[in-house]
Amino acid sequence: MTVEPSKVPVSISLYQDAVYELETAIETAAKAGYHSITTPIVHRKFQREFIDEPLKTLHSRFTRSDLLLTSSQWLNRVICQLSTDTDCDSELDEVRKRGEATIRQELSFAEHLVQNGVVLLPLRNGNCANLARLVTYGLKGTLLVGIPMVNPKSVQSTWRNDVDDDLPLEDTWTWWNNFRSYADFNSHVKVALEFTADIPSSKEISRWLGEPVDAIILSSNIFLTNAKNFPVLSKSHQELLVLFHRTLGCHFILKANPDDKHLSNYSDYMLHILRTNYVKDPMQGYDDLLEIPLQPLYDNLDSFTYEIFEKDPVKYILYQNAIEEALRDRVPTEELEERTSIIMVVGGGRGPLVRAALNASVKSKRKVKVYVIEKNPNAIVTLSALINELWKDRNVELISTDMREFEPPEKADILVSELLGSFGDNELSPECLDGAQKHLKPDGVSIPCKSTSYLNPCMTTNLYNQIRSLEKSPQSKDRVVTSKYMEGAYVAYLKNVYHIDDPLPVFEFVHPNRDPVIDNSRFKTLRFKAALDCVMHGFVGYFDSVLYKDIIISIHPFTHTKGMGSWFSMFFPLTEPIQVKRGQEIVVNFWRCVAAHKVWYEWNVTAPRQTHIHNVQGRGQPIWK
Repeated sequence: MTVEPSKVPVSISLYQDAVYELETAIETAAKAGYHSITTPIVHRKFQREFIDEPLKTLHSRFTRSDLLLTSSQWLNRVICQLSTDTDCDSELDEVRKRGEATIRQELSFAEHLVQNGVVLLPLRNGNCANLARLVTYGLKGTLLVGIPMVNPKSVQSTWRNDVDDDLPLEDTWTWWNNFRSYADFNSHVKVALEFTADIPSSKEISRWLGEPVDAIILSSNIFLTNAKNFPVLSKSHQELLVLFHRTLGCHFILKANPDDKHLSNYSDYMLHILRTNYVKDPMQGYDDLLEIPLQPLYDNLDSFTYEIFEKDPVKYILYQNAIEEALRDRVPTEELEERTSIIMVVGGGRGPLVRAALNASVKSKRKVKVYVIEKNPNAIVTLSALINELWKDRNVELISTDMREFEPPEKADILVSELLGSFGDNELSPECLDGAQKHLKPDGVSIPCKSTSYLNPCMTTNLYNQIRSLEKSPQSKDRVVTSKYMEGAYVAYLKNVYHIDDPLPVFEFVHPNRDPVIDNSRFKTLRFKAALDCVMHGFVGYFDSVLYKDIIISIHPFTHTKGMGSWFSMFFPLTEPIQVKRGQEIVVNFWRCVAAHKVWYEWNVTAPRQTHIHNVQGRGQPIWK
């Protein structure tokens, strides 16, 4: 779905290394198409003396007054940058202490100017433990940590003789990982990723998409000049620009000389590229939003939830096609007039599967009788109205009871349900269909007839921090209470995520289940391999389901049913992130546990390091029968 270009939100800030008149600089930037300016909070050549007694003549004045702008202007029109020429992690005490004093002074003034605003801190290397400790303690606003996409030394090594080509260059992602790890994954700390002339591998780019990248920094140096002498980006840089904006909604900071005659051309060009290539995500608004999985067997769903599901036409068309094909297979053409197929819709909701069954009857020209079994008394009201008003001439019978307790007067040819959930079996479809399959004829079919779950490890700082913020809420007083957040599963439309490896199959369920003893507990050990250094925050779960023959619905990323939006993926978090090195094996154990009144998942990692078993006995999140 395309969006009118002028309505695509894009924010660009103009970086100014030194600003003489703030208001003039803001006005000049605005005329050139920029929404704000980014500038050092203190002039880079200013020499400070930190002594016990401030000089009375200067009163410790080290930068311009906050009265030059209103509070709103400071907050919305200025991004303050901290000094880049300090070394808070120097082995020399004098250098380190001076760096500490400088950063404390600047950060204090920045928070005075823009409390809960944005501050930029360019990072020069991965030796930053003391710096991270200083700038993140008590942080209230957003700290943008400036990281180059490619190590600048890789460029220097092509023309400088003093750079040793044999020494491996440190990945700049490691700089960021060190900083945020020292800061204990502080949710206020985000990335300002600086595009470089060199572009890393697609895997490395994907890894950045799993990080909290809030801003993209571009230098005028990476722009090319076209035949008309206007600045343009290479095709690869254009694609990167669009990718980060579309996926993460980043804003932009452009570095250029204030005397550059193309200032307005840079902003116009970036707006053009971003707006003409923007495609609105139909799921926009659900991005990385945590939701607790539904338990429709235990809870009665509300009208709003039913309505959301009913807005997915793709799923019900596929169900209709599956029912139609099953009807054609079961009733030969010569028996059209005398044979009626019995369809049982178990879990009728507000009728979409009933509608699919009736439509399939018309298209296949096969007679049907539809039993609708629904336990939700509120949905019964809707179904009764539909039968009386829309389906009064159709052979539809409504039964208000639990599908497992229903005693039908006749056996079914086709049993239809949609109790799949994002992991395939997390809405207890195995237990429900095992209980309902007694209604089937010996040769009857179940739609769906098979479901498979899948799992892969992932890095998603965003989701991890959201869950951890629940642990730190006022009602979380102790570890017993807080464990339920980190040991539960969540439904989420993941965009800010890096998939460490491809998904592997976990559990499979076949319906009807003809095993002499039905056991829906499961155990599986999965092995993955990391292509890059990364941080593992948990696992993403998916499913696919065979409705009938070759008609399949899937949320597996490689086979996702086009246009289907009924299910988002599942996220199974780890209580503590795990640092993973390139080439390391990741081994996870996954259990599906079953008791008399509940079902639950347990999981743990045994490599690259061992973790405790999560959600033991369903303490974090049981699924009630």
